[in-house]
Amino acid sequence: MVQLTEGAVSKIQEIMGQQDPKPQGLRISVVGGGCSGFQYSMAFESNQLPLDKTYTFEGVKVFVDQASMLYLDNCQVDYVESLEGAGFKFENPNVTSTCGCGSSFQA
Repeated sequence: MVQLTEGAVSKIQEIMGQQDPKPQGLRISVVGGGCSGFQYSMAFESNQLPLDKTYTFEGVKVFVDQASMLYLDNCQVDYVESLEGAGFKFENPNVTSTCGCGSSFQA
């Protein structure tokens, strides 16, 4: 199961509220690429696919495809703000190593 923190849900609700038309939900997936082999992807989605796993957090629907679920099981997504910048942070127990730039991983 994928988890979103309160901070992540709040930021997603804020961004979704600015979209016209408002999307149905957020798709979180794992795609090939980056220095280590995989990268996270987040995009607003207007259509749920038939095999998607769907989670709802305070009215925010999150869609995860079956292939990505293998890599995202028990993953927690947070939104953090620091002196270095702001963005979504993935805490994923399935990751075995990350690259030096921090944007890709191996599982």
